[in-house]
Amino acid sequence: MGATTLNKSGFCYTTNSFRKPKMNLLNIVILAAGKGTRMHSDKPKVLHALAGKPLLQHVLDTAAELSPFKTCVVYGHGGEAVPQAMASYETSFALQEPQLGTGHAVQQALPQLPDQGLTLILYGDVPLIQHTTLQQMLTSPDALTLLTIKLDQPAGYGRIVRDDTGNVIAIVEEKDASQAQRAIGEVNTGILAAPTHLLRNWLSQLSNNNVQGEYYLTDIVAMAVKQNVTVHTVHAPHVWEVLGINSKSQLADLERTWQKEQAHHLLTQGVALADPARLDVRGKLVCGRDVEIDVGCIFEGHVQLGNNVQVGAYTIIRNSSIASGTHIAPYSHIDQAEIGSQCQIGPYARIRPGSKLHNDVHIGNFVEVKNSEIAANSKANHLSYIGDASIGSRVNVGAGTITCNYDGVNKFRTIIEDDVFIGSDTQLVAPVTVARGSTIGAGSTITRDTPEGTLTLSRSKQITIAGWKRPTKKK
Repeated sequence: MGATTLNKSGFCYTTNSFRKPKMNLLNIVILAAGKGTRMHSDKPKVLHALAGKPLLQHVLDTAAELSPFKTCVVYGHGGEAVPQAMASYETSFALQEPQLGTGHAVQQALPQLPDQGLTLILYGDVPLIQHTTLQQMLTSPDALTLLTIKLDQPAGYGRIVRDDTGNVIAIVEEKDASQAQRAIGEVNTGILAAPTHLLRNWLSQLSNNNVQGEYYLTDIVAMAVKQNVTVHTVHAPHVWEVLGINSKSQLADLERTWQKEQAHHLLTQGVALADPARLDVRGKLVCGRDVEIDVGCIFEGHVQLGNNVQVGAYTIIRNSSIASGTHIAPYSHIDQAEIGSQCQIGPYARIRPGSKLHNDVHIGNFVEVKNSEIAANSKANHLSYIGDASIGSRVNVGAGTITCNYDGVNKFRTIIEDDVFIGSDTQLVAPVTVARGSTIGAGSTITRDTPEGTLTLSRSKQITIAGWKRPTKKK
């Protein structure tokens, strides 16, 4: 006996809903079609960022940890913005237009799903669901499994209705619930898993005879009960895992909740946080022993801090590694760089992508390093720009030194060999090599390679003009 349903184009197709499926496949459907009116934004709701990445990306990353056979994102509001933003993921997309409820949304993905195995339904605006929680929902391949949670204030959620023996018999949306049902504290999170062939059959029978005039996915629970299909429940261990985003206020609240969880995790590992409430981890932060992090620091992407690293206040580190014993003074920016051990960075230093600092390098206040390698025991302590340079060991770069690496079209490299002393306010016009042991006099502009062990300088003759007067402001 087959079941007939409609795909998004209105064509009928028939499935054999009673065929015994192979249960070795997992399909994941992520519902991400909501407009998000309360976000007051032209951007699709699921593309707003939490902890440094879009809400939908969080869900896709969690889904990938479950190794699904097929993942399908159902999108709607925002047109192609959602598929374009997630183009790097191995997922398919299905358009829901018009948007007629959650049951209708899942129907749009059905043509892409094989009947075999389970289908797990997730939500693009519920970003913090953990794969360990979802794994618990995949242990009963013949049952309908619901993720629920108990709330002291369940307003807005569909209630889990059980019979006298505790078996789930229905989910009732709040707008359709009686007064007694609204008093129920156990609520539906919307996340569920079901055998795909049964889900296909149930969705074909949905009706929109309700207050909203929509096709509720939750109505399949009553269908499962009627067919004597076991309905399991898994309880989410944390409320924050199942919180959805509908407004900027909710997004901000969940951001702080997640950052608090991140801070707690770091503290339990032994990281010293000056103030756990003033920390932002927007990616993955891996810390060694006796790491100290001051207030207002932001870590983005993948950041690794070695033993005894100290990070000063309001520092931003992105996709970088910092080796043991390095101290980073306040207001420093480090992006896609590799920092060795026992280095001194900042304050107000900027280490840009492609930079590698070896051990015991000093980069001081208002020094910028870009796409450069600086060997051990070298220093640039004040007000300098080091771009596209290779600097040897035991080099001193004086204040105000600039590597002039760009001619307006092309980039060129500066090479400074070991034991060089660069005087203050020097311009090194690349391509140029400063040979081992050289000294460059302050205020020089170096355009040619220098010989080893010599003093090289380039200055105009100092003169004094007698009788010169400063200009005065005209009335």
